[in-house]
Amino acid sequence: MSVPSDGSVESLAPGAEAVVRGPFERLRAAWRAQGAPPDVTARLVSLEKMQAWIVAHQEDIARAISDDFGHRSRHETIAAELALAATDLQHTRAHLRAWARPEARSTFWGFLPGSSRLIRQPLGVVGIVVPWNYPFQLAVMPLAAAVAAGNRVLIKPSELTPRTGEQVLAMVRAVFTPEQVDVVTGGADVGAAFASLPFDHLFFTGSTSVGRAVMRAAAENLTPVTLELGGKSPVVVHASYDAARAAESVAAGKLLNAGQTCIAPDYVLVAPDKVDAFVAGYERAVAQMYPRIVDNPDYTSIISDRHHARLDALLADAVKKGATIRQINPAKESVGGSRKFFPTLVLGATPDMAVMQDEIFGPILPVLPVADVDAAIHFVNDHPRPLALYYFDDDSARAEDVLTRTTSGGASVNATLYHMAQHDMPFGGVGASGMGRYHGFDGFRTFSHEKSVFYQTRLNGTATLRPPYGKMFDTLMKLFVR
Repeated sequence: MSVPSDGSVESLAPGAEAVVRGPFERLRAAWRAQGAPPDVTARLVSLEKMQAWIVAHQEDIARAISDDFGHRSRHETIAAELALAATDLQHTRAHLRAWARPEARSTFWGFLPGSSRLIRQPLGVVGIVVPWNYPFQLAVMPLAAAVAAGNRVLIKPSELTPRTGEQVLAMVRAVFTPEQVDVVTGGADVGAAFASLPFDHLFFTGSTSVGRAVMRAAAENLTPVTLELGGKSPVVVHASYDAARAAESVAAGKLLNAGQTCIAPDYVLVAPDKVDAFVAGYERAVAQMYPRIVDNPDYTSIISDRHHARLDALLADAVKKGATIRQINPAKESVGGSRKFFPTLVLGATPDMAVMQDEIFGPILPVLPVADVDAAIHFVNDHPRPLALYYFDDDSARAEDVLTRTTSGGASVNATLYHMAQHDMPFGGVGASGMGRYHGFDGFRTFSHEKSVFYQTRLNGTATLRPPYGKMFDTLMKLFVR
């Protein structure tokens, strides 16, 4: 999603409000007229249809995403978009009936034989803002969670991925009516109008700066938000760990989607005497995975000329301020007119460089020497809390110590990215990297209202809690207040 250049969401182009208001009001009217929300069987039917549609149209989806990027690896799309979305749908379908059952809770002894239950019910009309970096998966997975919870949904795809947006719309039209789920498209003005709607919940994936604007707009309607943002996700490599082995995992995680991943490793902290080994291992891993870059179908392009220029500017700023740049170009190619960007290491990065201040979101990786793990922990904790943290060490006790002393949205030990693919664990940020959780049961909870219900029995002793108060009341209070 985009907002006006001043970061506000108040100045809208004529017509933007009408683009989003009509579909929203249709969804809200249908919600109010429905009586009871859709039962679990109906939700399961919709989820099954979504999954079947994805399976039947996976090649169309992959082509659309590749067209939007200028080139996107088909295998990356299958793995990181379609397989992740399909397995999430499978997991949700397998567990939804259990998730939707009322949950018994304990009742305070003073109110027995009454009973207590937690009932999860849909919120109403939910808005989902989809980013450009994984434009299908990050539409489908929040949508699946919202539908599983029984909501109606309005989706705003990114204007940078219009072909993929068409695929999202085609899936929605094939599975739902416009009174159940709808899609609106447009640029910054439509995105700003979308965020200003009085949704029952607004789910946004994107940058921290735009997330602030979305939250301000939502606050006008007291709309609860889930913000899936990003930040600078660190890698910490213990001095005893094989630096080249760590570099292989970091390279694989960093270069997926050419680094355009919210949980991509953003910088590496390694012992000074292991920097050279890490760099050599990283260069070797890149050459093995991508012996050529420009005409390699496995290597993805940068989404737009503007983002390509942004990455060039990060490197120019780093060089100007004294860093050394190690471009990895195994076949000695020229990018020509493509938007491919060579994997690049930045050595000697300093805090005043833009590459160490902003989320990189591309195949650039600073490698910084640190005295020890304690110094690395202090470095991480001196910066905004990241969406992910990656720690490499074969000593499990030290790993647990690092996880305990740092705060991040999620983490992987001796791997990168894989915590995000675990459907039974929540995914989300903390602090500047976001708020709220989804995936699996946690996604179902995000889009549900958890209603506490107390059930009184015909025979009960609550009359003693009413005026006129007497000795029995005093006796009970002495038991309660002790």
